[in-house]
Amino acid sequence: MDEYNPYEPEKPEEPKKEKKRGLAGYFFSALAGVMVGALLVWFLIPSVVTNLPSNNEIKSNNTTQETKQLSVDVTTDVTGAVEKASGAVVGITNIQSVTDFWSNSQSTQEAGTGSGVIYKKAGGKAYVITNHHVVEGAKSLEVTLVDGTKVDAKLVGSDIWSDLAVLEMEDAGVDAVIEFGNSDTLKQGETVIAIGNPLGLDFYGSVTTGVVSGKDRAIPVDLNGDQVVDWQAEVLQTDAAINPGNSGGALINLAGQLVGINSMKISESTIEGIGLAIPVNTAIPIIEDLEQNGKVNRPSMGITLLDLTNVPAFHQKETLKLPAEVTTGVVVDEVVPNSPAEKAGMETYDVIVEMDGKKVEDTIDLRKHLYNEKEIGEDLKVKVYRQGKVVELTLKLVETDAL
Repeated sequence: MDEYNPYEPEKPEEPKKEKKRGLAGYFFSALAGVMVGALLVWFLIPSVVTNLPSNNEIKSNNTTQETKQLSVDVTTDVTGAVEKASGAVVGITNIQSVTDFWSNSQSTQEAGTGSGVIYKKAGGKAYVITNHHVVEGAKSLEVTLVDGTKVDAKLVGSDIWSDLAVLEMEDAGVDAVIEFGNSDTLKQGETVIAIGNPLGLDFYGSVTTGVVSGKDRAIPVDLNGDQVVDWQAEVLQTDAAINPGNSGGALINLAGQLVGINSMKISESTIEGIGLAIPVNTAIPIIEDLEQNGKVNRPSMGITLLDLTNVPAFHQKETLKLPAEVTTGVVVDEVVPNSPAEKAGMETYDVIVEMDGKKVEDTIDLRKHLYNEKEIGEDLKVKVYRQGKVVELTLKLVETDAL
């Protein structure tokens, strides 16, 4: 027996020998795993299949999720008015003649579109009111009815001052005629509806609503495009949207009656929501004159005019010899031979400052008094300055082509 020596190093233990696993062991282990997995799948599949929804259940679920639709007939004062009046609002196509530069041949093409309102049927004819600027320069005119039918129309008469025109066409297919209202009884804040064709016939019969924003508005108008105001049109102001193409269309009240002819829109970038229409009470006498005479019969003085404010200060003092206190008025630039002005003794360079006792500051004041206050055959009393002295004249108004 060996003795223990504490100073002798220990001998390392010999490793234990592992028993070798045979191939049979690995085979049986794998087989057991496969059998356990198969059993798990066997038990789980019926549960999964049972929980899957059937085709019938999917259809049932889709059916219950569908949105229900309810058909409701909504009728308001606005819809009633539009239904009554919209059939009388038509499209107007302005067709003009053009010349080909290379072949020097002429052809026609569409120059623009606008709107109009059928206001009368008589003697197999239908009559349409629209704006002067809608038909200006037209070689021919075409009216598009509410059902899309296109009808040739003839210009009966047009008036640049009121921006109104009357057309005539056959009444076949015309079923609706607008009813005139009374624009004088409109109230500020009253609901009005604009019907027309903004931006062309693709938007035929568009409807916009608003209120009467103001009455008796005076809007400066340049008639000949020279950037000088020639006239002040008296119009209704509304916030109903009125765009290019609406011109000549109807402005109606909640009774479906015509109260205005849509005429223009202020389109400054800083201004929105201001639409303008010619009051129907102003339009009716013009319509009657155009229908009967092809033009508006207005009294005339027989002169051409120049605002005193456009005359240099030197000529006001030296040529016209006006007193210093006279700063406004209208200068007579030319007197038409054999006119009421010549017969009354009016002369070139006379400065008109009063008519029938009312102060005249510019040509707009003069035209408004002459066209709105006077009739053909009436006397007109005029106060003028001639070479610094006051002269009073009386003109017998007649109808002529000059002012």
